Amino acid sequence: MALTGHVTRLSVALASALVVAKGAAWIASGSVGMLASLGDSALDLVAALTTFFAVRYAAAPPDAEHRFGHGKAEAFASLMQAGLVFASAAVITQEAVGRILHPQPVESELYGVAVLIASSVAVGGLVWQQSRVLSQTGSVAIHGDRAHYLADLVCNIAALVGLVGVMIFREPRIDAVAGLVVAGWLVWGAINVFRDAAAQLMDRELDEEDRETILRLAADDPQVRGVHQLRSRASGPFVHLQMHMELDPALSLEAAHRIVVAAERRILAQFPAADILIHPDPDGRAEPHGGAFPEVYAPLSDGDVAGDGPAA
Repeated sequence: MALTGHVTRLSVALASALVVAKGAAWIASGSVGMLASLGDSALDLVAALTTFFAVRYAAAPPDAEHRFGHGKAEAFASLMQAGLVFASAAVITQEAVGRILHPQPVESELYGVAVLIASSVAVGGLVWQQSRVLSQTGSVAIHGDRAHYLADLVCNIAALVGLVGVMIFREPRIDAVAGLVVAGWLVWGAINVFRDAAAQLMDRELDEEDRETILRLAADDPQVRGVHQLRSRASGPFVHLQMHMELDPALSLEAAHRIVVAAERRILAQFPAADILIHPDPDGRAEPHGGAFPEVYAPLSDGDVAGDGPAA
């Protein structure tokens, strides 16, 4: 939470500064590329504020009404960010097409160029910080916020190319074309953010590499005869794991409990934000169970230590 909290504060501060600087530059120049960059930064500010509150709410401990925590608040924040980016792309496209059909002169190019260069340096630094945090936390909200700033960086570069093109060739349509390029980039980034958020909201399984690691850790005990029915899902900064563990039916309840707790600790060492539920089964004597999602899995072969696939 400390890492995500720090980077979200930086995000809000930078977005606020960029909106002020680009707003002044757009008023002075009338550039469509600058307008595109300003619009993206304004949405970055809204998204940054959304992420600022979402990551804090998502990290709040479970309560009586949300026993699985509040992690999906991050996914909802990302969906909002994606919608804002789509809206921004539509507005920029409309303005750019109008300027292509009806060119208007661009003024104060040097001022706009200076603002865009300074903005690109600042945004690049923030994206680097966000990438570091993302590699450690996997936060979908930070991912969405970084997508905004990556788009902002591309937006700045495109607007910069457009203004320099206008200065060199004295052709205002270059600026409008740069705005269209930015709009296309924004749509692509929004689609990626939407996919990640939707995957969490639909309780998509963790990737296969993580699932294999979890199964290996759970079964890393000679007393564990197999692990099956692994279910996993991400929820903001947390992951929820459920599985069945096959144990010697002659074990006492206390001995089985010790084995299960040891497995939980092995998993938590690599997935510290995991919420884990392990159901012990008496090996060879367990009846199929599971309620609305009954357990259906292939029997383990002689050489297997863990299985997780449906029966053929």
